[in-house]
Amino acid sequence: MKKIIITVAILILVVILYINLSFKSPAIIVANRKPATDFYTKLAYAGEDIVDPNIAYKAAYIQIKYPGGDIPANTGVCSDVIIRTYRKVGIDLQVKVHEDMKNNFNIYPKQWGLTHTDTNIDHRRVYNLNTFFKRKGQTLPITKISSDYKPGEIVIWRLMNGLPHIGLVTSVKALSGNYYMVHNWGSGQVMEDVLFCSEIIGHYRYK
Repeated sequence: MKKIIITVAILILVVILYINLSFKSPAIIVANRKPATDFYTKLAYAGEDIVDPNIAYKAAYIQIKYPGGDIPANTGVCSDVIIRTYRKVGIDLQVKVHEDMKNNFNIYPKQWGLTHTDTNIDHRRVYNLNTFFKRKGQTLPITKISSDYKPGEIVIWRLMNGLPHIGLVTSVKALSGNYYMVHNWGSGQVMEDVLFCSEIIGHYRYK
């Protein structure tokens, strides 16, 4: 009997932890939030509105229109979460990044061997976004303190495999005390409690 009780308790704990780690129902979020009174809250809400675990992760190079171009809506990577979120509040990062790169090309990363700008992909590269937000946004402290990360702020990580990753701080808090991050690292556009799961290399506000 004691073993059964322990097993049930463990299963309940696993369910609670899973629910706490990942938030996949936008309807629940929208039903419980207050009206946005500032830009960054609106941005956080916009990120929450695009939550969709069915988005397929595809990092392929795709030709898209300019301005306002996007890859197929049922696909995306981490940077597309940021691009789509900003478009919902009227800011086209495809245009913003392209214009800054066109005028300051030598400042941007060169690891892809580019000799000119490319409106199909430049804004979808995390290192380019990191450079752009550092130049045009507000650079914020990188700490291990949850309260230093507010809704609507951008976080860039270096994953264990060395690749960069990007996400947006939402308005919804997890049981850990961290705000959920909306991001996509392979399981769709989801909200997860992953703020401190990898090394943070960038922390910004941009409007």
